[in-house]
Amino acid sequence: MSTVDLNKVNGGSFGLTYPMLARAQVVWGAVEPSDPKKAVDEKTDNIALAMVYQGIPEDILLSIAEKKTAKGAWEAIKTLCQGAEKVKQARVQTLKAEFEALCMKDSDQLDDFYMKLNGLVTNIRALGEEMQESYIVKKMLRAVPSRFLQITSILEQFGNLDTMIVEEAVGSLKAHEERVKGKVDSSEGKLMLTEEEWQKREAGEGKLLLT
Repeated sequence: MSTVDLNKVNGGSFGLTYPMLARAQVVWGAVEPSDPKKAVDEKTDNIALAMVYQGIPEDILLSIAEKKTAKGAWEAIKTLCQGAEKVKQARVQTLKAEFEALCMKDSDQLDDFYMKLNGLVTNIRALGEEMQESYIVKKMLRAVPSRFLQITSILEQFGNLDTMIVEEAVGSLKAHEERVKGKVDSSEGKLMLTEEEWQKREAGEGKLLLT
C-alpha cells in the first residue's frame, strides 16, 4: 500500500496517511499506472487529484496547486516530506548540540538554568526525538557548578539515576543550596555579633582610659 506521512511538514503539526487512493485501485492507477506507456484516463486522474487535495492542509495545497495531474501532485508531496524530514533532523541535531554544551555558571540561578535545559528538552521532544529522563538527569548533574559537588556525588553514589525524574534532581539541588545558604548566613551572623562585641569592648576600654 502506498502512503505518505505528512507529519510536521513545513513546521506544521498534523498527521496524514493517505491510504484512500491505494484502496481504490482504479484511482491509484492515476498515480502509479500499471502500464506506464498507457495514458491515464482524464476523469480518473481528476478524481485522484481531487482526493489528494482533500487530504492536505492549505499551506501544502498552495505548494502543489500548479500540478495538473495526480501523479505530479503526489510526487510533489513526497518531495516536501523528504525536505521537511531533513530540516527536522538538522534542527534536532542543533538542539541536541546546544543541550550537550549547556552548563550552569557560578553566577546562574538554579531555576533559570533548569528553565533553559527544560526548554531545549521540550523542543527536541516536540520534533519527535526521544530523550530518556535518566539521560537528562545525568546531564544536569554534570552541568551544575562545583558548589553542588557534594550533593551530586551523593545522588550519583546512592540515588537511582535510572529511575529519578528531573524535578526530583532539581529539588535535591535546591534543598542542598538552601542548607548551604543557611550555614553561610549563620556564620555571617556570628561574625557580625563578634564585631559588635569587639566594638563594645573597645568602647568600654576607651572609657576606662578616659577615667
